[in-house]
Amino acid sequence: MSKQTHSFQAEVAQLLHLVTHALYSNKEIFLRELVSNASDACDKLRFEALNNTALYEDQPQLEVRVSFDKDARTLTIADNGIGMSEQEAIEHLGTIAKSGTKDFMRKLSGDQKSDAQLIGQFGVGFYSGYIVADKITVESRRAGLPAEQGVRWVSGGTGEFEVEQITRAQRGTAVTLHLREDADEYLNAWKLKQIIGKYSDHISLPILMEKEEWKDGELLVPGDENGGRQPGGMVKTGEWETVNQASALWTRPKKDVTPEQYQEFYRAISHDSENPLTWAHNRVEGNAEYTQLLYIPAKAPFDLWNRDKKAGVKLYVKRVFIMDDAEALLPSYLRFVKGVIDSADLPLNVSRELLQESRDVKLIREGSTKRVLSMLEDLARHDTHAAPAADADADGADAVTDVVSEEDKAKEGKYSAFYAEFGAVLKEGMGEDFANRERLAKLLRFPSTTSDGAPVSFADYKARMKPGQEAIYYITADTLAAAKSSPQLEVFKKKGIEVLLMADRVDEWALNYLTEFDGTPLQSVAKGAVDLGQLQDEAEKKAAEEAAEAFKPLLAKLKQALKDKADDVRVTTRLVDSPACLVVKDDAMSNQLARLLKQAGQAAPEVKPVLEVNAEHPLVKKLDGSVHFDDLAHILFDQALLAEGGMPEDPAAYVKRVNALLV
Repeated sequence: MSKQTHSFQAEVAQLLHLVTHALYSNKEIFLRELVSNASDACDKLRFEALNNTALYEDQPQLEVRVSFDKDARTLTIADNGIGMSEQEAIEHLGTIAKSGTKDFMRKLSGDQKSDAQLIGQFGVGFYSGYIVADKITVESRRAGLPAEQGVRWVSGGTGEFEVEQITRAQRGTAVTLHLREDADEYLNAWKLKQIIGKYSDHISLPILMEKEEWKDGELLVPGDENGGRQPGGMVKTGEWETVNQASALWTRPKKDVTPEQYQEFYRAISHDSENPLTWAHNRVEGNAEYTQLLYIPAKAPFDLWNRDKKAGVKLYVKRVFIMDDAEALLPSYLRFVKGVIDSADLPLNVSRELLQESRDVKLIREGSTKRVLSMLEDLARHDTHAAPAADADADGADAVTDVVSEEDKAKEGKYSAFYAEFGAVLKEGMGEDFANRERLAKLLRFPSTTSDGAPVSFADYKARMKPGQEAIYYITADTLAAAKSSPQLEVFKKKGIEVLLMADRVDEWALNYLTEFDGTPLQSVAKGAVDLGQLQDEAEKKAAEEAAEAFKPLLAKLKQALKDKADDVRVTTRLVDSPACLVVKDDAMSNQLARLLKQAGQAAPEVKPVLEVNAEHPLVKKLDGSVHFDDLAHILFDQALLAEGGMPEDPAAYVKRVNALLV
């Protein structure tokens, strides 16, 4: 069959341009990516062969081979895995067939370090070969196809690639890199073994390289012992040897795995360039037997909020790879977790549909969720750990201070880093995971009016509550700035009462599922009449009642003027400097949540807010007897709406009223 020339997908062409201009600062990573791809191809064959053993043909032993040719300046990574058909080669090597592609390309900034991390997350490791090669040749045959239906794919990494049909007896894929002039170091067996040992030792398949032995130099003149010698060197013996441990890392005892090996395994399965924050490796026995190796990343992936993206851990059954992104093994709010779960109980032919219904999967899901929460609780415990100052004992000697281990020190600050990246996702668990709601509540963090922006826990808040305070107060808003400057906080600031500031879009929804913490009710400062309980003295209460009584005629007029906008109008004690604010009744949906639902295109009930006015404010006092009463009433309402982040229903009318009064 004659050669056919194809153009790369636009996103791939852009990606190749970045890669070929030394996007990766660590060049040797290309070998890790290509070996990982070869291993994945073998995993896929093993999985497909569960229902069709003929796919193994005459090679049941799966393996990856790494070889090089100094004279030809080529490096080849070959596997006898699933292989590719001609059409698959065109699709897999010429396009990025994943959801979020355009979003991914749009996020590329031109900054090499950050872009390299994005590319790694997206899992486009094949193209990393162009870091060291100016041409790549791929020869492949899909398992089960005849030898005549092999395919050769060739490209110099520019805008095009060539494809032709070839005869290939060998099942699987061979990727041959034609190395650049500055890549001589990768034509060295010792260097290649070092890289494989560093990055790919965890691969469960044998990675083979041809043995070499030293050969002495030959005499230039045979029989003349005094003549010069040709230099000796390493020569290949024709025998192949395994250069990795060839046992899946999660199957090894924990004591036999170093932190560096755990970290490298994480980078290999996650395509992340950074080390994880923490991990847990356990063998679970009981009602369900499985091994879990779970990681908490340090950074959120760019597509964390992409609903089309499948998330989850890798699933193995009895060490046989079954699927990537097994979302049924962890709840959605833990979709950032990476790792491997290897079950001893699930059937080898388990499907995504069966996973949803399996009792064993339910047990794995529950156990893995608890394990992740335990990891987070451990990080949170050490987040603010500090040894207490030494106190003098009765004899005048210094008391022994707590000793902080190096391991504990390494965890300090990690929970804050985690929460900054994944806190909003974790909050989704309040509505998704009833069984672990109390544990999740302890892990939540929010800025407050007294914390200078540092997130605090509900437990921290409770420890600082004023004597007589009966509730944990909070406010939700579209932004942190809007929450901080809300007029609804004025009386709380005046009395020094701490209020939690909640500005994540998910906060309002999450708090529908959390009404109290450790026996103390949560109270929104923007819902219902303000009730400070014992924190408000009798004189204040009496003054408020008298003001409400004196303002009755004015309140009646305001209710009439604003009957289409406000459910009620009343005098408030929560305002100090502002003339008015909007609140909703205790059981009503907040204005902010209603706005969010409408922005998302969802139906939201029409809720009329309550307008609360400050009887001591000059603008409110000016209302009584004003010839502009109706305009002032509407301006008062619209300004209260603007102060909480809303928008007047008729902005033009609002501007017209303000201008008329200014004139």
